[in-house]
Amino acid sequence: MQTIMIILLSVLLNCSAQLCMKKGMMVIGEITGGMQGFIAVLPVMMTNFYLWISAICYVVSILLWLVVLSKVDVSYAYPFLSIGYVLSAVVGYFAFHESVTFIRVIGIIVICVGVILISRS
Repeated sequence: MQTIMIILLSVLLNCSAQLCMKKGMMVIGEITGGMQGFIAVLPVMMTNFYLWISAICYVVSILLWLVVLSKVDVSYAYPFLSIGYVLSAVVGYFAFHESVTFIRVIGIIVICVGVILISRS
């Protein structure tokens, strides 16, 4: 049970990192002009609070994931990362007003069923 809690915390931090990146890039705006546009906006990205929080979340998530992989098979742990897809879709819908179509909802349900099946193995 403790391992599942570590897995879920790692997944939650990974998802939080993605959501913070999205928020940070919403503040910065769309990057245009290919690599030159990216390089031009890089200084602004380096000072963005949300992008720093995202990086911290990723680092902690990776450290926790290393603990997880030291305890269980990757074939057991890795499918739990799919929970991040579900969380990001829900938060994207409510926080960022993103579209969640019927097909996406069906996909989320399939993911949830798969994670439940794997967690019982």
